[in-house]
Amino acid sequence: MTSSTPTERLYDIVEQGLCIGCGLCESVAGRETVSMMKVPSGYQHPVVIGQLEHSTVDTIYDVCPGTRVDGMPDAHITEGTSIDPVWGPWRRIALGWAGDPAVRYEGSTGGVLTALAQYLLASDRVDFILHVRASTVEPLFGEPTLSFTEADVMAAAGSRYGPTAPLLNVHDVLDRGQPFAFIGKPCDIGALRNWARHDPRVDELVRYWLTPVCGGWGTPTFAASFLDRMGVDPDELTGFRYRGRGCPGPTRAETADGSVDAHYLDYWGDDASQWSLPWRCKICPDGIGEAADIAASDAWPGGSPTREDSVDDPGTNAIIARTAVGQELMEAAERDGALVLEREIGPAEMSEYQPHQVRKKLAVSPRLQGIADESRVVPRYSGLRLDELAAGQSVEVNTAQRDGTRERIRKGKATEATPKPIGSS
Repeated sequence: MTSSTPTERLYDIVEQGLCIGCGLCESVAGRETVSMMKVPSGYQHPVVIGQLEHSTVDTIYDVCPGTRVDGMPDAHITEGTSIDPVWGPWRRIALGWAGDPAVRYEGSTGGVLTALAQYLLASDRVDFILHVRASTVEPLFGEPTLSFTEADVMAAAGSRYGPTAPLLNVHDVLDRGQPFAFIGKPCDIGALRNWARHDPRVDELVRYWLTPVCGGWGTPTFAASFLDRMGVDPDELTGFRYRGRGCPGPTRAETADGSVDAHYLDYWGDDASQWSLPWRCKICPDGIGEAADIAASDAWPGGSPTREDSVDDPGTNAIIARTAVGQELMEAAERDGALVLEREIGPAEMSEYQPHQVRKKLAVSPRLQGIADESRVVPRYSGLRLDELAAGQSVEVNTAQRDGTRERIRKGKATEATPKPIGSS
């Protein structure tokens, strides 16, 4: 790999479909060297604009969630923590929702992550929340934001299923020297955990790590196709809400002339086979947030709502407390009314609500073997039990996953163009 230039090495991550657009590489290299930009494919990817060094790319490979994915740091797996083969470390799993009905309504599912963020601020446990909100520039995108008040948190509520770079300015955030909570996708959590090995301020200042259980996000062409079906010109889009205001609530496209509402399933489709996800999401070894203190998921039996039973659903989250810190927060939030916990559940019921997570977890190891067969960059992973899970499957199943991955790579389904600014030659 050292025979390539530093720029080529960084672009290997993008071109081989491993970049999730978290923005950490810009923070590592400096915005004068690497800039996260919207590229012609519609993604947000790093573009090299300055002098990049091999040593910097070495660090990027060590922290990028496209090239390295680890489970919970050993120091946080303490007495009283169980380890499920699929669902990883857990101390308590329960169904619940935000105690404030307005937060429950506004949130993507039961409003649990919004409620916890507000509770952390109201109880003075942190000074601010690093999370994302709808982009003020690209309506389909998300953008990083700092919330200092409960109103700030509420204004950013709702899932973002488009490109989002929450770690774009992580040095600036850490330079504040204030305790904070981080809410990001599982891959974003993993990226910041990776960076903690290089910057001790991460472990000092990030007091709480919160994440949604993530099934992936829609490719730009997938979103464009939805807008086309809805008769909305992308150039006229002024706002976009993927879900919320009920569970899942409407998908809303806004223009200067008004708004168009559709059902959540009109966007994603009626089953997981219709999802169009980035390649990195299809080989994700941790969509369940194993490195977070708390992970909150949808709780639909079978993994998806139906068009009939979701109209008036106020929303219920399945909440996984993975660490002692997460369990204490969960229970304090219940005690003080920020959360309502309905009943305890376990990993088996989680699998009923998230069967696609189970299928993907079982498939990751042979899929990574298929990537290696094609002499591509293979993400390093540890603490996720992937090989053990694959060993429990038949040779035929693993071979089919491995061969299918090789075939997709050969057909170009795992390859992206070299990133460049829109409009450049």
